Amino acid sequence: MKTAVSPLDLRRASSLADALRLLDEEARTPIAGATDLYVALNFGMLAPRRFVDIWGVDELRGISVRDDTLVLGGLTTYTAIIHSPIVAERLPMLVAAAQQVGGPQIQNRGTIAGNVANGSPAADSVPVFAATDAIVVLRSHDHERRIPITHFYTGYRASVMRANELIVAIEVPRVDGRQWFRKVGTRAAQAISKIVVAGVRGAAPRFALGSVAPTVVRAYAAERALAGGASIGDAARALRREIAPIDDVRSSAEYRGQVAERLLRRFWIETA
Repeated sequence: MKTAVSPLDLRRASSLADALRLLDEEARTPIAGATDLYVALNFGMLAPRRFVDIWGVDELRGISVRDDTLVLGGLTTYTAIIHSPIVAERLPMLVAAAQQVGGPQIQNRGTIAGNVANGSPAADSVPVFAATDAIVVLRSHDHERRIPITHFYTGYRASVMRANELIVAIEVPRVDGRQWFRKVGTRAAQAISKIVVAGVRGAAPRFALGSVAPTVVRAYAAERALAGGASIGDAARALRREIAPIDDVRSSAEYRGQVAERLLRRFWIETA
């Protein structure tokens, strides 16, 4: 019996250099945990049929601190994040986000690079990275680029990443201030978010939202209002002008707009 994966051409990379060569010379699409890609294939929503399996490239794994920056290898899984004392100490709201991504099977296979590269505006990890000024490290066979995640996306599921590049790491500078994460979904877990937010209250407040626009939104106007001493009501109105939620099967635009404002208020109250 033929399935959605029957006609696929799959090569397995033996190293990072091998993976980058296959991407460059054979125009293949990388596949690792496949938690998003396989679903897209099964529903006929993915055009590529030539892939390179990078799951076994251990050079892309690991969690470390380098020059006071948290470095997450591209193949870092949600399970690795949940159990990492380094992440728990430096970025606890990423642990909170990882705990709400699917069930244990998805957490064991889903990777940070895959979540970022997929470009879903509902991605649970991306607001955390947006609120912490994280850097996406891209590498091709002959070049490396570092792109702020707030400049990474160009539209719905579209980014500046080139076809011959891999996300090899996400770098998060030290976060000073109280961290805050909330996900609103149909269930507490194993549900795509109706809205997801992450914030940091420090010398300058930072706030990012998912599921309210074609890409994750960093709420700069609301941040400036709060930093300048404006009322939370003024900040909430500024936030409402920054987002563009839509009606879909999970929620309505009006609901998302109202919940976004309420979550901003809760963030400001609970981090006081």
